[in-house]
Amino acid sequence: MLYERWRQIAGERRGATALRDAASGRRWTFAELLAAGETRAAGAGKIIFPAGHSPEFIFEVLAAWRENRPVCPLEAGQLAPEISRAPESIIHFKFTSATTGAARLVAFTAGQLAADAENIVATMGLRADWPNLGVVSLAHSYGFSNLVLPLLLHGVPLVLVPSPLPEAVRRAAEMEAGVTLAAVPAMWRAWHEAGAIPANVRLAVSAGAPLPLPLESAVFQARGLKLHNFLGASECGGIAYDASAVPRADAACAGPPLQNVNLALNADGCLMVRSEAVAEGYWPEKSAALAGGVFQTGDLAELQAGQIFLRGRLDDQINVAGRKVSPEIIEGVLLAHPQVRDCLVFGAASGDAGRAETIVAVVAGDAVAAELKQFLLVQLPAWQVPRDWRFVDSLPVNARGKLSRRDWRQRFDAEAG
Repeated sequence: MLYERWRQIAGERRGATALRDAASGRRWTFAELLAAGETRAAGAGKIIFPAGHSPEFIFEVLAAWRENRPVCPLEAGQLAPEISRAPESIIHFKFTSATTGAARLVAFTAGQLAADAENIVATMGLRADWPNLGVVSLAHSYGFSNLVLPLLLHGVPLVLVPSPLPEAVRRAAEMEAGVTLAAVPAMWRAWHEAGAIPANVRLAVSAGAPLPLPLESAVFQARGLKLHNFLGASECGGIAYDASAVPRADAACAGPPLQNVNLALNADGCLMVRSEAVAEGYWPEKSAALAGGVFQTGDLAELQAGQIFLRGRLDDQINVAGRKVSPEIIEGVLLAHPQVRDCLVFGAASGDAGRAETIVAVVAGDAVAAELKQFLLVQLPAWQVPRDWRFVDSLPVNARGKLSRRDWRQRFDAEAG
């Protein structure tokens, strides 16, 4: 199914540029890319594991599709998992982000992959005359769905950028009349602070982590460029997209659902996603949270006037003497302070048995704890104000552009122990 669709796209756009590698300067037309896919051997093994950030990744995917072999993309340095007894209908495996637990494999059919690409292209309005600048990892669900699938199933050209460094992005963009740039908030912040967001960015997408309102507003004020917040998950692809023309007023707003995606809340108040793009299930372990075209997330949410408002994760809630608060609520207030660049809040075991957990805040910025406490007390109840503060130069993200509360909690516990 997927390879037949690719051959149709390549036939329709034969002479147009399909792929450009900014590192080497080489280009491939759709006809040339088709020829490469027709002659390339997929390699040994039942499962193909494309890796890296180069044209070879695309070639391996095409060869696997041609030979009807499942694909499991790998991040740089990631070990290939043992996959056996996969159903014949499964054509793709993704790793979950492992933000809140160990990484798991998610299994997809060809129809589910194609549905995700269709929903993203139609909702975002990806266009053949605005090539995608490929900066995010092709192996990550975000990169595969927003860069690889639009190229191969919808004819949206891809420019592979070897590095997210501002100069590399600027040089890659300057050869195009207009581009779409999908990135994570940390990249957008770095480019904005360096004054290096390419002038010809026509569509700017931010995903992989919450997009801070101050950053969204600062980019809009400086450049008139709207950063469109995009919510997705490895288990179901795209979920929601903020297509508005101006910055959001509420950081919790994820926008309306993508086309062909239906959302509801379960009994715990967590988001449930229904669409043809929802994965077949986890592999090899099954779970009721991902089955029958429904993905039951752990994200607490509210649905208001067709918009999704995220209220934190069920398993991230902090228990303070029987009262629970989502760390995102505290983070949202902290990020409004002019001297806070970034922050992360989590709960850690308390020495006071009556409190259950203590609230910890890790802050990148120039403020001091006493100042931030007073700032929070104006807007939050006293019990929601962090008792433990850590100040850092920056909050590093993982390979997928995410901040991991689990990692920071483990680090805090190790220091405290």
